[in-house]
Amino acid sequence: MLTFTAELARTCRQQFPALNRLHDGKPLIFFDGPAGTQVPQHVAEAVSHYLLFNNSNRGGYFPVSQDSDRELGRALQTFATFVGSTDPAEIMFGQNMTSLTFSFARSLSQTWQTGDEIIVTATDHDANITPWADAAASRGVAVRLIPLRPADCSLDMDSLKNTIGPRTRLIAATCACNASGGLNPIDRIVALAKQVGANVFLDAVHYAPHHLIDVARWTCDFVAFSTYKFFGPHLGVLWAKREHLERLTPTKVRPSKNVLPWNWMTGTQSHESIMGGCEAIEYLADIGRHVMKQPDTPLRPALAAAFEAISEYESRLVWQLIQGLLSVSGTKIFGITDRDHACQRVATVSFIHERVATPKLAQALARRGVCLWSGNYYALEFTRQLGLEPDGMIRLGLVHYNTAEEVTRFLEIYRQVLQEDFAIGA
Repeated sequence: MLTFTAELARTCRQQFPALNRLHDGKPLIFFDGPAGTQVPQHVAEAVSHYLLFNNSNRGGYFPVSQDSDRELGRALQTFATFVGSTDPAEIMFGQNMTSLTFSFARSLSQTWQTGDEIIVTATDHDANITPWADAAASRGVAVRLIPLRPADCSLDMDSLKNTIGPRTRLIAATCACNASGGLNPIDRIVALAKQVGANVFLDAVHYAPHHLIDVARWTCDFVAFSTYKFFGPHLGVLWAKREHLERLTPTKVRPSKNVLPWNWMTGTQSHESIMGGCEAIEYLADIGRHVMKQPDTPLRPALAAAFEAISEYESRLVWQLIQGLLSVSGTKIFGITDRDHACQRVATVSFIHERVATPKLAQALARRGVCLWSGNYYALEFTRQLGLEPDGMIRLGLVHYNTAEEVTRFLEIYRQVLQEDFAIGA
């Protein structure tokens, strides 16, 4: 097993200037990763370098534009390798995952007909529900919502199996739930879709910081994610099988050449963000090279090694957090809390305290220097089905730059807040 040690975590932390920020003389606790991680110094430098030395639009005859084109070509290959594809023409960039999905849904829905059906799930961020629902409504297509299982907030696979049918054209599902941290069974979802000839669109936004995306193994049709969730700048990325990109019609302006993959990208892209995203991928690969002790390891195997080590390290952290939270009377976690099912979750935990309103608890924790989120995190169907609107839950999201010491400190702060702010004994 490749090991991500506490020493390596400290080494990684040194690359993130934000982690040195203090609040009331103490380091902030960055448990807000699911909404956007912090950024290594080299990522910021890659953004800066592009803007200062290669800042140009595509397709020019002059040196700066040609240099920019070469860098963007390298970026397409880097992101293709990141997702497990060998074809850089299958990568599209955009403002964010949400914008890309809205745009792509318009094109894909043109192949649907009245009487068709699509399937979305209650474990998803709304960015993988509303774009499809809106597109379906414009085509007279029915939308089927698969519920979650309240006991552990996992996707109700029996309901999916019973819902999918010969008129199903698309299953839109998340790889990892951004509210509970639960992992969906991607292989089973794709297998069910294939039985009826449906496409599968996977939201990997919450998955990408924790596990290796593998489109070749998954054999899905589309995968979307955002680099600011895994140590990069704000940038959305969509991978799609070439066969779909060649048969579908993109929404584009007339002068835009019909050349993959640029015909699928609306307007001039944020080239500097693309360069920063590439550097974020290299940052992760360098972790893999470190744990393998092989500095010349190519990108894809280096990423595989990195995520193997990262997922094991984060698992240790999240179970320390779960056990600590459950030891506090009145705390209710929404998601998997049985360690026998540890492989079915990532290091994201959402909870409430049964005697304290969630917004007030979140504010009290934030005042003591804990970076976290509360509410529904745009997983609206999730909180609706659990009866948690409008206050939602408190969400703590750990990534590999977090430490066991931070978890211990957070649990101390949590107990302190309950006692001092709300007069509740822990």
